[in-house]
Amino acid sequence: MATIRDVAKHAGVSVATVSRVINETGYVHDDTRKKVETAIKALHYTPNEVARSLFKRKSRLIGLLLPDITNPFFPELARGVEDEMQENDFRIIFGNSDENMKKEKEYIQTFVQNNVVGVIASTNHPDTDTYRKLNIPVVFLDRTADNRPSVYADGREGGRIAAQEMVARGSRQITVMQGPKHIRPAQDRFKGAIEALSDQGIAFNVVKTSSFSFTEAGTWAKELFEQHPFTDGVIASNDIVATAVLHEALRLGKNVPDDVQIIGFDDIPLSSLLTPSLTTIRQPAYDMGRAAANLLVRLIDDVNIDNKTIQMPVTFTERDTTRKVNQHG
Repeated sequence: MATIRDVAKHAGVSVATVSRVINETGYVHDDTRKKVETAIKALHYTPNEVARSLFKRKSRLIGLLLPDITNPFFPELARGVEDEMQENDFRIIFGNSDENMKKEKEYIQTFVQNNVVGVIASTNHPDTDTYRKLNIPVVFLDRTADNRPSVYADGREGGRIAAQEMVARGSRQITVMQGPKHIRPAQDRFKGAIEALSDQGIAFNVVKTSSFSFTEAGTWAKELFEQHPFTDGVIASNDIVATAVLHEALRLGKNVPDDVQIIGFDDIPLSSLLTPSLTTIRQPAYDMGRAAANLLVRLIDDVNIDNKTIQMPVTFTERDTTRKVNQHG
């Protein structure tokens, strides 16, 4: 990491001159200013690296990076993070990464320049240098990374539960919607579901999806019933996709749950308001957010922590897109 001295040396000026340029205090000749600015760029010098080490204890800012808050699961996470941080007198700077590595790096850089004392990130790239090289605590939320601090739900178990409940309720021609390839929790869910179906010797089809967006979900729902018209059970990659499948099934005149059963994943607030209301696998989003914030606060305070990876349980939330199961069946 370049220091203010390196910049001064590179520009051939004194440290005091560099400081005047950075803090915009006092007069600096234009040519000199240009030299200093060029040196800053060339060395990738972040002025706030110095400020941060000096004022680390004073900063009460946290960086929160989420993939996409148009997916209602993430505002729930964010709310949990914010409530817990507020109680601990921290404030939040927030960014949407849109699953885009470049955008993510830029946000992390912005966080650093704003003196954040910690970062909570829901990222698909926890193993990159972007995070490894940060010298402030990072907690991964809804993602895991080889024993680094993280809070996540047991997606694999969630997938398994969805498959078992679907089979217990009589579906035998099941289609599993596979979530985006690059999103680890989506793949965990998918693996859990197909493992459980394979264990029970149930045949299934797979429809691959490349995002969680509602607009695109409609297309995949159409595709699902065109390619697999006899599907009598759909395990969706999340509640948004499940909603699109429900819309399409009803549009085709199918009876849900008698002709086709649907199980979502997340239990976003919208799911209970649909007609029929959506059976889903609940992730405790708000509690996950709070737990991640709590873990980060303890890391910032250098508290000795036994358990830095927190796995939260998922639960089956039964509503009306699945049939009632015979308890003794």
